[in-house]
Amino acid sequence: MLLDLDGTLYAGDEPVPGAVDTLAVLRERGTTLRFLTNTDSRPPETVLDELASYGFDVQPDELFTPVVAAEQLLDGLAEVRLHTLVAPSVRECFARFRGAPPYTHLLVGDCREALNYDALDAAFRALRGGAELVALQRGRYYKRADGDHVDAGAVVAGLEYAAEVEATVVGKPSRDFFELCLRSANADAKDSVVVGDDVSTDVAGGRAAGLRTVLVRTGKYADTPDGAARDADHVIDSIADLPGLLDGLK
Repeated sequence: MLLDLDGTLYAGDEPVPGAVDTLAVLRERGTTLRFLTNTDSRPPETVLDELASYGFDVQPDELFTPVVAAEQLLDGLAEVRLHTLVAPSVRECFARFRGAPPYTHLLVGDCREALNYDALDAAFRALRGGAELVALQRGRYYKRADGDHVDAGAVVAGLEYAAEVEATVVGKPSRDFFELCLRSANADAKDSVVVGDDVSTDVAGGRAAGLRTVLVRTGKYADTPDGAARDADHVIDSIADLPGLLDGLK
């Protein structure tokens, strides 16, 4: 079971009603769990602390973020000289990959705390110097209590346009991201389910990787385009209804 976090297990500053109980039921049934998020503004350790504050008991090897995926990608390369345009708290996760120009890779993610013209121009110049563009994620926007905010996808798209390159995306909805999760659990797509609130990332990425998909009517579901919910195999009101859905599928 691959479970999205923001909008699925919690929304705003509190867990979705019934989410904690649902996880307990899944664990009692022996379900292998992986927790997926496109959050790239905080290191995995911080995400785990936040989940614990909501009452979710998640182990480090159960959490997959774009930061985790990018580290694994870069670890598998023979040579990396990395330039980053990411959140300061995440930058240290990639300290071992830093190098001098010419850079081999440019890593772009949530950069709201670091973004200005000089930083954007330096990223552009890295690409013009031959660096490969790697995006932690390319979401259009994210939700907060005060409304919607522009996400890293706008920066990624701008750099693609300016440098005439195409980014490799390591977060959702990248098929590789979902397959990495499955591999970590020694699981097959045909035996697995992804649950999320976003048709464009959770459902689209899950379908691309061959998983059964469940869309919840919380979080970003309110922004789902007309008819798009039909792309999911199942639609439920919230994560609290997941055990009942699974019972019906037996």
